Amino acid sequence: MPFPVYLDHNATTPLDTRVLEAMLPYLETQYGNASSRHEYGREARRAMDVARQQVAAAAGAHPAEIIFVSGGSEANNLFMKGAAAAFGREGGTVAFSAIEHPCALNAARQLARQDWRLIELPVDAAGRVTRAGVAEALAQKPRLWSVMLANNETGVLQEVAAFAASAQEQGGGWFHSDAAQVLGKLPLDFRALNQAGVHALTLSAHKAYGPKGAAALVADRRLDIIPLIAGGGQEGGLRAGTENVAAIVGFGAACELAASRLDSLSVRLRRLQTRLEAGLVLLGATLFGADAPRLPNTSYFSFAGVEGETLLTRLDRAGFAVASGAACSSANPNPSHVLMAMGVPEDLARGALRVSLGVGTNDEQIDAFLLAAKVALTDLKNLTALQDRSRRA
Repeated sequence: MPFPVYLDHNATTPLDTRVLEAMLPYLETQYGNASSRHEYGREARRAMDVARQQVAAAAGAHPAEIIFVSGGSEANNLFMKGAAAAFGREGGTVAFSAIEHPCALNAARQLARQDWRLIELPVDAAGRVTRAGVAEALAQKPRLWSVMLANNETGVLQEVAAFAASAQEQGGGWFHSDAAQVLGKLPLDFRALNQAGVHALTLSAHKAYGPKGAAALVADRRLDIIPLIAGGGQEGGLRAGTENVAAIVGFGAACELAASRLDSLSVRLRRLQTRLEAGLVLLGATLFGADAPRLPNTSYFSFAGVEGETLLTRLDRAGFAVASGAACSSANPNPSHVLMAMGVPEDLARGALRVSLGVGTNDEQIDAFLLAAKVALTDLKNLTALQDRSRRA
């Protein structure tokens, strides 16, 4: 079996060779600026139009609802700050879940400096946003909402459509959901979500075997957004700057591939997830979010008395790439804010590791990972026992 084995697909996915093939002409011979009126520019514009249709099809949206941006972080910021700016100095209240991705959490906290009031929606022990928390927030009539569709650490799915419908029934507000982790793993239907009251979704190419540097905010055309970047009026005036045509083409190709294999892949990933988690439980792991509906590829767990970073390092040396939480906050020494919001004890949270499976994951890799984890745990426990004896001597 080839090593190393990549088990960190929620952080990023390998670029599919077919996606790369679709991108290459726009890195080599078709290098025109999509705003130019000559043939090079027109070809770039045509390629972007096709990609917009491909992304829209994968999201269950209309092409006119796709706003191309540079990444999921920009898409989340475009909604949070752009929609807030549309209210001018009026301000208001923004409600967001306590387990949002850091780019959404920090965008909301920046709004607090502009006198926006913040409401953090609590989650239960399984990582689900509570209906009671949403009901309490509704009384304050938030103008903005952001509740992610699937958590990047636990994989837990949220009742976004139901929450959005409640928000619309109780006075409205623009409702956004970060769906970056869902693309390519479970079906997406922006039209149905929109009818329920969701006005915007965040998607990211590199979470679905596309390139880094391309993402989209899928936005209801009625949504009033002030652009974060002023310039030449690209993306309907909502995201200025020369478009990254090659990356956008790759995004479209990745979405088309994702849609074509969605059903079969989700079934296979769920089977592998079940195999992995059965083995982890036998090793004594605590699984986080296991009592809630989850993505079929994500397992988040901890072993009591074992530091996550120490175990991660041992597994890395054994040839297995896993994560200790969100990749973008790996430099943060504090325990996961997601697990803290779930009420997980701090010492157990510090031991958390995430395994996220992908297209190339197979049974042999799962079994080899479990064996490597067993060896690493045995070594660490023996080392701890030896240190304890030394201290007592």
